[in-house]
Amino acid sequence: MTVPSPEPPDRQPAQPSQPTQPAPPTSSTPPTPAASAPADDDLRRAFDRVRQEVGRAVVGQQPAVTGLLIGLLCHGHILLEGVPGVAKTLLVRTLSAALALDTHRVQFTPDLMPGDVTGSLVYDTKTGEFEFRRGPVFTNLLLADEINRTPPKTQAALLEAMAEGQVSVDGVSRSLPDPFMVAATQNPVEYEGTYPLPEAQLDRFLLKVTLQLPEREDEVEILRRHAEGFDAGDLASAGVRAVTDAATLQAARAAVGRVQSGPEVLGYITDLARATRVSPSFQLGVSPRGSTALLQTAKAWAWLNGRDFTTPDDVQAMALPCLRHRVSLRPEAELDGVSTDQVISGLLATVPVPR
Repeated sequence: MTVPSPEPPDRQPAQPSQPTQPAPPTSSTPPTPAASAPADDDLRRAFDRVRQEVGRAVVGQQPAVTGLLIGLLCHGHILLEGVPGVAKTLLVRTLSAALALDTHRVQFTPDLMPGDVTGSLVYDTKTGEFEFRRGPVFTNLLLADEINRTPPKTQAALLEAMAEGQVSVDGVSRSLPDPFMVAATQNPVEYEGTYPLPEAQLDRFLLKVTLQLPEREDEVEILRRHAEGFDAGDLASAGVRAVTDAATLQAARAAVGRVQSGPEVLGYITDLARATRVSPSFQLGVSPRGSTALLQTAKAWAWLNGRDFTTPDDVQAMALPCLRHRVSLRPEAELDGVSTDQVISGLLATVPVPR
């Protein structure tokens, strides 16, 4: 199951059952102006334009586009999984072009070293001193292509960058640009010569999004575009242009931060996380970091759908992509042919939903 696409922006959202009234301002403190609805609507329209721009190069895959946008809104990182040829790399490149973000691509291979990603100290013969040469991680959007093809030592080079937004070399910490997101890809069907990501690194990814093979109509459209001369290596020729910028993204992040979550939603997230820990099918359940991630993504999902409050439906919409990589099946469950998504879907059907 993939990340569902947000509902059309013209849908009228339901109102919260018990809206919180703001406290009246005192005479000595001027009231803080609340964010106006038109401002948030303008931001959402900007993200709609990003979707349209991505559609100039990528046919379909709207759930994956949604997942990447939620990752940017939540300061998170995204793991894209799909068979070769479903436009994982093209999707990330097109998104960065539409957002006017700096992007670097690293092809992960068995001989890739940590310094090839983070950067390293290089001796300058002119000055007789070592200077730091920045690696490709110093960018806004890092495309870690086929991340499971490099050994754990190099995979771990991204841990500090993903968790703290900085890189430490020779005892000196250097901050990464903001925004910063890692979009990593991996192939789910080919395991020869690969190094599966350890649980600690998987947990650093906000979402794991699966890209499916296109529907027939979408595949016909792909062929039509290529027949007319579409070149995936030349996005400009496809008409892809920047339609927003980092400042708009920062404003949207602030808007997502204002989305409210009531006690019933927080309790529901907690119950779902605890259910994964006692499930007989899982040997490893969701940690509190996973619960926090589910809350963040539910808030982003609610905001994209035009609301300033979350509901259990938002939690359910984000549960699979947010939790599927944070749990581990027991061997006997794997032998029975049970998948992680099936178990999580079962928990969503059994954990009581607050009313």
